[in-house]
Amino acid sequence: MSEREHWESVYAGKEPADASWYRPHLERSLRFIEETGLPRTAAILDVGGGASTLVDDVLARGYSDVTVLDISERAVAFAKTRLGSREEAVTWLVADILKIELPEQRYDFWHDRAVFHFLIEESARQLYVAAVRRALRPNGHIVVATFGPAAPERCSGLPVLRYSDEGIHRQFGPDFRKVGGSSEVHVTPSGNEQEFVYCYCRMPEPRGSIPC
Repeated sequence: MSEREHWESVYAGKEPADASWYRPHLERSLRFIEETGLPRTAAILDVGGGASTLVDDVLARGYSDVTVLDISERAVAFAKTRLGSREEAVTWLVADILKIELPEQRYDFWHDRAVFHFLIEESARQLYVAAVRRALRPNGHIVVATFGPAAPERCSGLPVLRYSDEGIHRQFGPDFRKVGGSSEVHVTPSGNEQEFVYCYCRMPEPRGSIPC
């Protein structure tokens, strides 16, 4: 079974609200977005955000340039149905983040909650970081959330890598400026606890520029 087929089967068997990672609102992610001080016209990319409610809350806050990327067409369909007519305000990409060629320096904010930790192979992580470097604007913002050290070793039937916030930062390299990190205990719909760790970094500036 391919990765795409795996995720289509996951979403075929349950409603998004029944998935282990589901939260009615991604409060921590929304806080990171707001704390950047970016204008409402900033370009936001949510990687793996197909069925997530982040897009609902970002639109409700007035952000007007929002892109959601997910490997599962079913996940994206769930979100479009939930948003109704508002789905026309979103750019939807059904694609593998490791294979799609995103526009160069297109986005101001890159968000990923629970995609990166599925990248078991180092080569996959290198492709992911290369995609970030291509698509994020200089000094742009990136928030990546993964399972933390105390979390399970598998998610949705697949193995994951668990990180500290510093561990996530090391995957991107020292030229990414680490701004902050945090952790939270996520309670799944079935009542289990999962540790999530967040790392917030800034994209490197062009050589010779002064960071803001």
